[in-house]
Amino acid sequence: MTEPAPPLATIAAALRRERERAGISLAELARRAGLAKSTLSQLENGTGNPSIETLWSLGVALGVPFSRLVEPPAPAVRVLRASEKTRLQADKADFAASLLSAGSTHARRDLYVMEVEPGTPREAEGHIPGSVEHVVVAAGRMRTGPADELVELGPGDYASFPGDIDHHYEALEPGTWAVLVMEHR
Repeated sequence: MTEPAPPLATIAAALRRERERAGISLAELARRAGLAKSTLSQLENGTGNPSIETLWSLGVALGVPFSRLVEPPAPAVRVLRASEKTRLQADKADFAASLLSAGSTHARRDLYVMEVEPGTPREAEGHIPGSVEHVVVAAGRMRTGPADELVELGPGDYASFPGDIDHHYEALEPGTWAVLVMEHR
């Protein structure tokens, strides 16, 4: 059997993962979503061609947001460069927003402003299990992340990485500062 194309593979894996997480059978999910069992089986095998309405129905039946069924799983270390962000402009105000990371319903978050100067890097020990750190550089340049996956960030760049393992913060320019969100699951 050939592997399904990336969007269908993502949807197939997400449907299977969320159905198993919910502890329901293929037949029960099909019933709850108002679909034929054969249709759902095709979707989980990556051979179907779901409409938006079908995916919405499945999301409602599983109790998950639509995005959880269509977005590929995030890697452990994720970098979003300032030039890669999707910027959404308001119609009636001088306001724009870029979604960096969608939160989960059960996450606790702490928000910090970090001021970092060149010199001795900050070597942070891992935090509580399940912690994730989200960093957005506001000014300057820094090197951060787990010791074996350090990334260099400049103004407007974003990175996330596991906060429950030892990690590193190092300013590469004077006057470096960043916003840090610590997510505790």
